[in-house]
Amino acid sequence: MPGVDIEMFEAKPQTLSLDSGIFGSAKLTDKLRRLLVPTIFVCTDYAAVILAIWTAYMLRVNLLPGFLPLLPFTDIPNLYTYVAIPLTVLFFMHFDNMYTRRLPLWQQTEKIFKITVYSFVFILMIMYMTEIVKHLSRPFMIMLGVFTFGYLACCRYLVKKALISLDLWQIPVVLVGAGKTAELLMQAFCRDSGLGYKVVGLIEDNRENIGPAFHGIPVIGSFADAEEAVKQVPVKNVLIAAPGLRREGLVDIVYRLQPYVRNITFVPDLFGIPVGSMELDTLLNEKIVLLNVRNNLAQSYNRMLKRIFDIVLATFGGIAIAPLLLSISVIIYLDSPGPVIFSHKRVGPNGKMFGCYKFRTMEINAQEVLQQYLSANPDAKEEWEKDFKLKNDPRITRIGKFLRQTSLDELPQLLNVLKGEMSLVGPRPIVQEEISKYGDYILDYYLVRPGMTGFWQVHGRNDVEYAERVQMDSWYVRNWSMWLDVVLLLKTLKTIYNKNGAY
Repeated sequence: MPGVDIEMFEAKPQTLSLDSGIFGSAKLTDKLRRLLVPTIFVCTDYAAVILAIWTAYMLRVNLLPGFLPLLPFTDIPNLYTYVAIPLTVLFFMHFDNMYTRRLPLWQQTEKIFKITVYSFVFILMIMYMTEIVKHLSRPFMIMLGVFTFGYLACCRYLVKKALISLDLWQIPVVLVGAGKTAELLMQAFCRDSGLGYKVVGLIEDNRENIGPAFHGIPVIGSFADAEEAVKQVPVKNVLIAAPGLRREGLVDIVYRLQPYVRNITFVPDLFGIPVGSMELDTLLNEKIVLLNVRNNLAQSYNRMLKRIFDIVLATFGGIAIAPLLLSISVIIYLDSPGPVIFSHKRVGPNGKMFGCYKFRTMEINAQEVLQQYLSANPDAKEEWEKDFKLKNDPRITRIGKFLRQTSLDELPQLLNVLKGEMSLVGPRPIVQEEISKYGDYILDYYLVRPGMTGFWQVHGRNDVEYAERVQMDSWYVRNWSMWLDVVLLLKTLKTIYNKNGAY
């Protein structure tokens, strides 16, 4: 994994005084939080749905008739406006535990999208049975669905920010373990404050090596006296981040802590296993937990859905950026006369080779320049043999450097997408010489079309070690979902804007 940015959560060691700001009013705040926060979410979700109804109504009545020949709009009864529609959405939100679960931003947005779809399918069924659907405006319902999703997602984000500023959202937790997993968890909590976890104490056996504090978090006890350490502080949530702990040790510490806390979460030793679509079942009598791991891309339905998604976005996207493509072509030719687009052989699904299109960013005699440069620079030769990339590549033209930093050189790959050779999102397209570097993971690569962007591109790009790139490609294939593609496309825009890892 990429190096953890320790500075994100470095702080002065906190003391364990019960009069401190961390623990002083913890009991009162915890009770207030558990009562007040869900109430606030229910009220703001209700307001968001009502606002979506009003917005869709105003656009349907005042704006759309000026552009489209529409039938007169029949008002929806107030019973549906203020009761049936918003309460249906609130029911599905409650049913999916959206008033108690703490999710990362993108997972929360995915949940809200699915809830919106399910809610409106249910609402349409009710309207059909009550015959209101006969007088229903389809443009109104489409806009209502879009605005409901948008307002709910934005409202959740803003309300969480407000609750954080009021110190009502963060939950104090004690972290058991102080290894690499604990570092990654603290990094995640700092990066996505919407999760709402604030580590206030650590329980760790290896105290002589880490000292009295771990990245500013006080060590309050060891595994042997974990329950005594937890009783020191009025914290009702414990997170066990010790995936290497033996089963007997994990069972022992869970049973010892349970009488003193409300919730215990632990990180199982499942690193490397695809968890994106994992489902959990339990056999109560046998006390057995079953983890079901699905390969979503093994289903023809999902592959077809991904292909339709690619064609639609590549078609409309290509039309929208046609002027930009033409402008880049002219600039490239003026900067370095010669072919504007070049095709380079890359490995596709099932190992089949295809021509991957890019705007030309190198000199015409690039191969000759490369060989001369590698012969004269042993360090550069070693870098090339390791990653098949050079940070200071002498072959790149003046405009080529800009195109690479902004990834604009890859826009012609939209043609590869339309031809069915690539996908908008997928593993990084590799050359023949790189197959050996993938080892057994090459089978995952062969399952899908390589992508214009992917997991690797939005998590460091060229700053990531090659072995980790391979694991990222494999992770994407084994954890694929339609929502994951949407998230990676949106994150790509941010990565390009920040020029992260680009050269």
